[in-house]
Parts: sequence; structure tokens; C-alpha cells
Amino acid sequence: MKSEGSASLPQVRAVSPEVARENRAWVDDLGSDGDRREFASRRLYEVLLRAARAEVGRRAARLRLVGPEVDDLAHQAAADALLAICGKVETFRGDCKFTTWAYKFVIFDVAAKVNRHFWQRSGVAFDDDDWDRLPARLGIEPEAQAESRELMQAVHRAVDENLTPKQRTVFVALVLNGMPTDVLADQLGATQNAIYKMMFDARRKLRAALVDAGYLAEQQIA
Repeated sequence: MKSEGSASLPQVRAVSPEVARENRAWVDDLGSDGDRREFASRRLYEVLLRAARAEVGRRAARLRLVGPEVDDLAHQAAADALLAICGKVETFRGDCKFTTWAYKFVIFDVAAKVNRHFWQRSGVAFDDDDWDRLPARLGIEPEAQAESRELMQAVHRAVDENLTPKQRTVFVALVLNGMPTDVLADQLGATQNAIYKMMFDARRKLRAALVDAGYLAEQQIA
């Protein structure tokens, strides 16, 4: 007898028959009860943990994270992602591999946890990669970057002081952590247009704050 999750999984042409069977197995197993669900959850947790470790490792240098703290973040992200996936498994449309869909959850959880660490640890500064991304995304002209370290610190203060919590989440996720817009929109329960609007408003606030602080000419925010 097919589970409710199996019945709700639509037939799609975007994946091969083999992938479709694998997808249905994941949905059926995670939507079942008892040992079957437990075994599937353990399997998926190992998949998510590998992805989380790779993602945390990629971001760890910025936070100067090493040793147990890195692995602890990965385990937390994998556990939280598994919980979210099990709660939303019936919403999986089947238009990609199930594990690809699941990766979005763990990437979001890693990014969210890294964001919290970033803003909670006052000693953490933007690194060179951050600096390379920030001026262009804020529309700052190259000639305005002469005092790069001071400007970088001013941007940090403006992000912390001038943005709303939602704008800060979007800005840090997209600009600093390089999260895809569709992933962020999916995990925040928003449309991509809403994310673009929040990013536009955040960028405008930051550029205005930099003008007020004397780091940019006023015409640069026109």
C-alpha cells in the first residue's frame, strides 16, 4: 500500500526513471513510521552531515573556526535540516534528485548559523574575499576604495546598525555567504522578488549611511 507521501509525489519528466524511483523511496520511507522511517532518517542525516561539513569548512576561515567548533556547527546544521525536511517531505515536487532538494535545507542552516557567529563575534572582521564583493554589490566606485579598511569597517557598522533583522539576514546570506537567491527565498518562505526588494532596500540604506558618514559622495546614491 502506498503511503500518503507517495501518493502526493507528482510524476515529472525532468528526471530519469531511476532518479524518480529513488525519489519515491525517500519520500515513502521518510513518510512512514517506525524502523523504516528511523533507518531513512539516519541515512539522510549522514548525507546532510557530509554536505554540512563541506559547507562549514568552506566558510570557516572567515570566522577563524577550527577543531570541534567546526564539527559542532556541521552536526547542528545537519540535525536542523533533517527536522525541516521530515516536516516538509510531502511538499517535494520530484523535479530533481531528492538529495539535491535536501541540500538546500542544510546549506541554509549552515549559512544561518555562520551568520549568527559572524555578528555575535565582535572580533571577526571582513576578509579579503568579502572586501572584493562588497564594494561592487553596494555600487561603490573604485576611486572611493582608497581607504579600504576604514570603509570596510564602516560597512560592517552600517549593516549592524542601519538594517532591519530581515534585511541583515538577506544581505549577509547573499553578499557575504553567497547563498543562491532561490535557496534563501525557499527557506524564508518568500518569493524571489521579495528577496530582491529587501536586498535593494538594504543596499540603499547602506549607501546612504556611508554618504552620511563621509565615505561616499552623495551623487553616488542617486
